[in-house]
Amino acid sequence: MRRDSEKPVAFVSAGAGGAGRTIVQRLASAGYRVATCDIDRDAVTSLDGHAGAVTARQCDLSRPADVARVFGCLIEPLGRLDLLVNNVGIAGPTAPAEDVEVDEWEYTLRCNLTSHFVCAKLAIPLMKARRSGAIVNISSASVKVGLPMRLPYVVSKAAILSMTTNLARELGPFGVRVNALLPGPIEGERLDRIVASKSKAVGVTAEAYRAEMLQFVSLRSTVSPDDIAEAILYLASPAGARVSGQCIGIDGNLEYEV
Repeated sequence: MRRDSEKPVAFVSAGAGGAGRTIVQRLASAGYRVATCDIDRDAVTSLDGHAGAVTARQCDLSRPADVARVFGCLIEPLGRLDLLVNNVGIAGPTAPAEDVEVDEWEYTLRCNLTSHFVCAKLAIPLMKARRSGAIVNISSASVKVGLPMRLPYVVSKAAILSMTTNLARELGPFGVRVNALLPGPIEGERLDRIVASKSKAVGVTAEAYRAEMLQFVSLRSTVSPDDIAEAILYLASPAGARVSGQCIGIDGNLEYEV
């Protein structure tokens, strides 16, 4: 059995709730020491210490100084970083583009894009020093097909793809791999809130909106948090050792999004 100091270390942003919590728990089960942060203090408290492998702290990921403080507190004592999962993402406003306020636009980009950059900026020196590591950025399948009335969200998630391909080229010579996952609709409370908001905006019931949404997924199904976690484990494993610069859809083949 490996000593704790020999176990790989992962940092997962926004890992105390939703798909993030599943990702953290699966990584811990796979033998990682996992550090995570989240804005939800109660969720952080309930996750901290999970399986003796998870350290969780409260953090507002829209604030770079807060991210740097928590990252240093969690990662520096561990002395290494093998995997960064940039998971944080908010839905942003549901409104026609002309009705989106500039502060809503900027806040969505701070959460969904700038946080990814800040976490990568902090992680890269540790990975370069070991000449190994993996970064997985969570984007969205909606960047392929568009998503009316969700412009800030889609733009922020699309920019993650450029960040991924550029970092993959920049960090490849140091043995660091960078990939993005593009999930389709992920089951959970967040999807329920989005469906409720979008169905109200277009004047249909939540049930009707959900049924229409799945008509444009070839597999006629949503995505589970476990689907995302398994893809991350693959990308971080020796099986994914030659996979970098890729933007991988996990969406049941999303043809169109309403």
